[in-house]
Amino acid sequence: MSPVKRNKVSYPLKTPWYDKVDPQFPHPEYPRPQMVRKEWQNLNGQWNYALISKHANMPGSFPETILVPFPIESALSGVGHPLRPDERLWYRRTFHINQDWKGGHVLLHFGAVDWLAEIYINNQPVGEHKGGYDPFTFDITSALVEGENNLVVSVWDPSDSRPIQRGKQVLKPGFIWYTAVSGIWQTVWLEHVPDAYIEKIKVTPNIDKSCVVIESLINADKSGYTIKASVLEGSERIAELESTTDTPLTLDIQHPKLWSPDSPHLYDLELSLLENGKTIDRIQSYFGMRKFSLDRDGQGNLRFCLNNKPLFLYGPLDQGYWPDGLYTPPTDDAMQWEINFIKSAGFNMLRKHIKIEPARYYYHCDKAGLIVWQDMVSGGISPKPTWFLFANLFKSIHDDRLYGRLGRGSRKNRAEFRAEYQRMIDTLNNVVSIGIWCPFNEGWGQFDAADIAAWTKSYDPTRLVDHASGWFDQGAGDFSSSHVYFKPLPGIEHEDKRAVVLSEFGGYSLNPIDHAWNPEKYFGYKKFQNSAELTSGYLGLLKDQLIPWVRSGLSAAVYTQTTDVETEVNGFITYDREVIKMDPDAIRQAHVQLYNQSPK
Repeated sequence: MSPVKRNKVSYPLKTPWYDKVDPQFPHPEYPRPQMVRKEWQNLNGQWNYALISKHANMPGSFPETILVPFPIESALSGVGHPLRPDERLWYRRTFHINQDWKGGHVLLHFGAVDWLAEIYINNQPVGEHKGGYDPFTFDITSALVEGENNLVVSVWDPSDSRPIQRGKQVLKPGFIWYTAVSGIWQTVWLEHVPDAYIEKIKVTPNIDKSCVVIESLINADKSGYTIKASVLEGSERIAELESTTDTPLTLDIQHPKLWSPDSPHLYDLELSLLENGKTIDRIQSYFGMRKFSLDRDGQGNLRFCLNNKPLFLYGPLDQGYWPDGLYTPPTDDAMQWEINFIKSAGFNMLRKHIKIEPARYYYHCDKAGLIVWQDMVSGGISPKPTWFLFANLFKSIHDDRLYGRLGRGSRKNRAEFRAEYQRMIDTLNNVVSIGIWCPFNEGWGQFDAADIAAWTKSYDPTRLVDHASGWFDQGAGDFSSSHVYFKPLPGIEHEDKRAVVLSEFGGYSLNPIDHAWNPEKYFGYKKFQNSAELTSGYLGLLKDQLIPWVRSGLSAAVYTQTTDVETEVNGFITYDREVIKMDPDAIRQAHVQLYNQSPK
């Protein structure tokens, strides 16, 4: 089967980091900051690829090159054209194992591959994975040979031609839907581990008892092994404990320094696996002492609380798209810059909108002290524009009936969502900054939201749940969660068991045409002509509409949005990250005033 020939897509924008991407070794940083080992090898860089029919066998040649980990649709991949549902993308590269890696196992890690990935080592299949957003690992030890090894990855991605979890990806982007992303889009790497090693850890801080609980999973029979955990602050070991591997370790943290947006203190954690008193595996990690909960403020209204104190949450909706890398930030510095901008603008939170980021993204949020409201990736059907016009007429829809209404008619599809949702929570469990889980947004593929909210609270009692952000409220979760565009904010209505949040609002837009994805065709909720007018409109929105809600006990608000994205132009920053569209000092001062209005 001959490779598919197609013209590349021309992308009109690039970010300031485009030219700083190393064309031989992009994203060289260690990809998993909360579980670090010394012996690892990054496989990012120039790979060969072939694009052929979905039904064809592995090609005999891979004639083109692609820069991993950038998706094939992106400019930074060096390819820049879409993967169609009737095609399959085949990657190939060779590698040599480090000669110092003696014995033990070699693990092959993928940060994320969208959507169905099949992995081959030296023409031997070693595994497959479905789902475009979670990391996965294969033990490839038995398939390796001395000298050069051959790695092949096959990818098929139906995008929105099937009701899989895909977020805002569509094959025909426009309105609020964006370019589809396919293939490898996070770091690929090798890791050398001993015969017995730590597979997973779970870290649960408890500020009320001044302790942290460490649970670990090892790959071997647990008998004969112990785990030792050490908590460090700088070079000082402030707590240490050793026990059998099937026993959670509870370490006392005397007078803990609490993590918060004002003081994002992190403790270092060292875990060692011992056999007969000898260390055979060691990992480095970190954690923060913090607590997320609901409680009543001085007015008697339920509020989001951090460390047992009410905290008004305010931050932008964040889509996680880049014009040159699409789902993949061009560099680690680009991620840090954007997170630091959000923090410096006076926000204490961001809502990560129907996308799961690489592990290093959350690491930077942890360090910056930026609370994350984490959405699950949506699937089912993509609502038509008419939904947006008439959604308020159907607020009472029951999502545990007539599943086909929102594209969830398949029991298998619903099971896949639940499995991927659980994998997201498991993957991100140790992230310090994540305070809220949000399984559904605006009814997109929503089903059984009350049941899923209850399951979430049981599975992870340390965080809060926004069960149905915007539409089709089932009366569950921790929040009454509204989206308000196009009209003034209505009066606030408090509930006995849930706090009130404004999980989307604003969307004020300005389209600087020199920094626009499409200067002529664009979308925004309320249009302004220049930066001064946009800034004035935003400040007026906070003063005249949001502050009265905050004074009345609003618990959180999410402004749309951090950046422009393709034809959406309602960001604080242009899509190319070149222009901050509002006066930064003015909005920072306004945010301080906003927090000062919140009841304590």
